[in-house]
Amino acid sequence: MTTIQHWINGSPPQGDATATQPVFNPATGAEQAQVVLGGTADVDTAVQAATTAFETWSESSLTQRTQVMFAFRQLLVEHEEELGRIISAEHGKTVDDARGEITRGREVVEFACGLGDVLKGSFSDQVSRGVDVHNFRQPLGVVAGITPFNFPAMVPLWMHPIAIATGNTFILKPSERDPSAANFVADLYKKAGLPDGVFNVIHGGKDAVDAILTHPGIEAVSFVGSTPIAKYVHEQATSHGKRVQALGGAKNHAVVLPDADLEFAANHITAGAYGSAGERCMAVSVAVAVGDAADALVEVLERKTREVKVGPGDAPGTEMGPLVTKTAQERVEHAVGVAAAQGATVVVDGRGLKIDGHEDGFFTGPSLLDHVTTEMEAYQEELFGPVLAILRVDTLDEAISVINANPYGNGTALFTASGEAARRFQRNIKVGMIGINVPVPVPMSYYSFGGWKDSLIGDSPIHGPEGIRFYTRPKVVTTRWPQPAQQVAAGFNFPTSS
Repeated sequence: MTTIQHWINGSPPQGDATATQPVFNPATGAEQAQVVLGGTADVDTAVQAATTAFETWSESSLTQRTQVMFAFRQLLVEHEEELGRIISAEHGKTVDDARGEITRGREVVEFACGLGDVLKGSFSDQVSRGVDVHNFRQPLGVVAGITPFNFPAMVPLWMHPIAIATGNTFILKPSERDPSAANFVADLYKKAGLPDGVFNVIHGGKDAVDAILTHPGIEAVSFVGSTPIAKYVHEQATSHGKRVQALGGAKNHAVVLPDADLEFAANHITAGAYGSAGERCMAVSVAVAVGDAADALVEVLERKTREVKVGPGDAPGTEMGPLVTKTAQERVEHAVGVAAAQGATVVVDGRGLKIDGHEDGFFTGPSLLDHVTTEMEAYQEELFGPVLAILRVDTLDEAISVINANPYGNGTALFTASGEAARRFQRNIKVGMIGINVPVPVPMSYYSFGGWKDSLIGDSPIHGPEGIRFYTRPKVVTTRWPQPAQQVAAGFNFPTSS
């Protein structure tokens, strides 16, 4: 049985782990590896290595840092298929979907390759007689990322390329459910020429998380996960003097107006709801059918939901794989039953699905629920599975009010042919990321990712310009270089720019 080790100071540490946890293949239900579970001592070892590496890495040239990023980016391209299959085997998503997340993560590496322009400071000449002012940004030190199971490559890639390219050193605590991608990426960094200790991986559960949140040698923590844990991370880390990015959960609505192309809308909503088995913080979990669109939309969605091809993630033609764990499978199927008991119409019931040759896999089929109300658990809870709820409203303004009343504000979409409706929607909706005829509006890497309300705890979105700001701190320098013979009088009054 393979044991997945930490990655500290450029290699897996030697020695036997005191605690491990099984890693499963979701398509078969079989245990395929053990992952070590780190704690305070392991985190401290990683911090020591990262602190030592920071002394030289923070003083390296911007050219050196971006050269490593260019090389790392090329290695991600060359090893995309291998990394995609590693992700699929531990997460369950299709290999194509895994390659997609690698591509979106690689875009952040490409953004990091161009930091020379982004990090340029500003200069103001002669702000006062003989006085100039300029500013620049410097790295924080050792920073850490705590990332979820649903994107074992992409979400960490939202963090560490920018952190490292700006001169920080990084400790990643990936999900213990699919940990191998983190070590694979660490090895690619080493091959790209990144010095030992700049990128480290600590596996584990809550003990490792708490050690990161409280360690005095860590300057900042980035987190993506559920809202309750995001609140915990933000509270603990800030109370220990750290900067925090804390991105939480979501309940993403796709609004469909009567003037929308229903085939187009249903195609994209189906993919947005059931892709990656719904295990995405940007998954479409609620379709809001407005007015006369409702019956026709349900008819098209039912047809497309029944057409979704479910199977092992590495099988050709599979569109949706299994859920990540047996517990997740049971939780999602229970939620469908609760929805039916509370009055929802189960249009498509994905419960009890068995795949030939993979009867012990963590599969459930896509489920479609109609006549869902805002009082039902299927609407209120983040199910994080392949369940699409249909909510019926009379007007666009009513749809906006429903979405604005929801505690989450991560992503939303509107399907329409009306520019006026689109503009009204995007201006009045209280959500951080909006798609117009785009179901999953994940921004490009040169923008920042982050929701509103309970989807973002604190005020620090991730990657893009906000990522640069988060991983650096500014300095402003005011200078005067008087001529040797020049006498400059000192005043006791508060200085002015005259």
